[in-house]
Amino acid sequence: MKLRVLISWAGCFVAGVALAAALTADCKAQSSSSSAPEGNRAVDTSKEPRPRAAQIEAGGAAVTLEDSEPLFDLAAALNACGYDADLNTSAPVRAKVRADMNEALQASEAARSTRDALCAYITKHHANDLGLDVGQYVSLALYLSPPPELEPNVSELDLPPQAAAVVNVLPLLRNFVEAINLHLIWVQHHAEYETLLRRVHDPMTQMILNTNIYLHQPVSSYDGRRFLVLIEPMLSPNLTNARIYGTDYITITSPDNQPDGDPVRMDEIRHIYLHYVIEPMVYSHNSAMERIQPMLRGVQDAPLEFFYKSDVEALLTECLIKAIEARTFVIAAPVPHKPTVIHSRADEEPYETAMAAYNSETALERLRIVSSDERQGWTMTGYFYRVLEQIEKAGEGLRDQIAPMIYGMDVGGEERHARQTIFVKEVPADPLRPSTRQRTLQGMDLAELDLVKGDADAATDLANKEMQAPNGDHGRAQYILARIDLMHGEPEKAQEGFQSTLKLSKDPRTLAWSHIYLGRLYDMMIPPDRARAVAEYKTALEVRDSRPDTRTAAEAGVARPFVPPNRPAQASQKPEEDDKDFDPTGKKEKEQYTPPK
Repeated sequence: MKLRVLISWAGCFVAGVALAAALTADCKAQSSSSSAPEGNRAVDTSKEPRPRAAQIEAGGAAVTLEDSEPLFDLAAALNACGYDADLNTSAPVRAKVRADMNEALQASEAARSTRDALCAYITKHHANDLGLDVGQYVSLALYLSPPPELEPNVSELDLPPQAAAVVNVLPLLRNFVEAINLHLIWVQHHAEYETLLRRVHDPMTQMILNTNIYLHQPVSSYDGRRFLVLIEPMLSPNLTNARIYGTDYITITSPDNQPDGDPVRMDEIRHIYLHYVIEPMVYSHNSAMERIQPMLRGVQDAPLEFFYKSDVEALLTECLIKAIEARTFVIAAPVPHKPTVIHSRADEEPYETAMAAYNSETALERLRIVSSDERQGWTMTGYFYRVLEQIEKAGEGLRDQIAPMIYGMDVGGEERHARQTIFVKEVPADPLRPSTRQRTLQGMDLAELDLVKGDADAATDLANKEMQAPNGDHGRAQYILARIDLMHGEPEKAQEGFQSTLKLSKDPRTLAWSHIYLGRLYDMMIPPDRARAVAEYKTALEVRDSRPDTRTAAEAGVARPFVPPNRPAQASQKPEEDDKDFDPTGKKEKEQYTPPK
């Protein structure tokens, strides 16, 4: 069963009151299965089949926070196939689910076979970008019915291109889910998912409340449009996926393991919520867009995606959202507190001085944000920022003022401003349009790369820092240090390091390769301990990860003793044959010697 947290503005929200009154006792947890679709922008899709996540009961909530078992299944499958992004900062339930999956895989060769087939497919369809690589499976998960069926709830022709590209993974996914009884793992850990939902619920409610108050957004229940947030802790907490399908806006996020602060990237969720609220306002004034069309000429050299350089409505919407985010930005410094007891004017002066300094610093930081946005290509941000300031002073709402805001723009002046702007080289990734940049390597991934390059010193520094970190990946760090000992020609020390790795790590790949290295060390002993070497290789086969190199290395070790590449095998040569041509007098060697020219 699944916890479904509802943020219902009809029955649970009264505009202008404190957060305590925002959610009442009528807002109860309900059981539900969720999946969701995607698209490019808000359009009329009344004739299109709606996936499950968009099928909402009449009078239900327009804004919901949920989890999804199909999404969990695909995210867990990615984890079983080497998706390790940001493990150290993920919620603890991710490590627990991975441990349970590893235990099920170690207990069954049949389960490992289904895992290997699944991972071979995922490897073949790998995208050279973390956001796109994960995003294609997230897109597919949003269309799936609950397990065990895990079938698309729309025609394959209606699937978005990302999801359609990997739809053939489903038979392999179903086999894997059944082989390791993934539904049981989901049930066992679902209470932790509910805890995470509750953790995200209040901050998200407060964010929506504050945003609606600023925009003077009227209270409404579900009227055919929906804003849905799905949490999935098996994904990286640093990666936010967002999809728009017709009039439904879906965000997929993952809580982190930090006890303080927002558990998810609330600023990105707010950004997508602003799209949900503002896009209908902008697109309802499309008759005004022809006069703003020249603005596209001014951003052709900006580092924006072609989508924004060719669609003035999309460009204007993003600039307006950036301006709202700048106008509502709050600096990290605490707000000065007004004294509760005031006897004279002098009692208020320190507070007024502190408040003036706070407001001044806030205003400067907001202007810096506007300048940064414009240099990225959002050149109308400054205009909207100034107009929003006037709207705030007049106490009016955005819905009533958006038409004068658009029609009142000095398009010629704004175009000249855009042409004079010096743009930066690149812009931050947009959750609605995943970046094509590769993920920056950090931590032990970076240490692995240093090791491959032969920079043992850099790898050692990173591994030692990881070992000292309270919540570091000590198992993988120890594994890297043991490999460095091998590079330095210290087999005894390396053997101790690999033995320690087996105690510290739960990662299948790290464990398997530690057993493989131990087997090789036993093969290279004088004399070799072949029985113990074979035992290590066989253990590696039992705990192996999904990658073919692990299996190949372990099976090769079982088949024949390991020989280092720079030491050719001479096992067939008898000891006495080594000396058959030996001449202690050196006469033959002297006769064959020719001095160099």
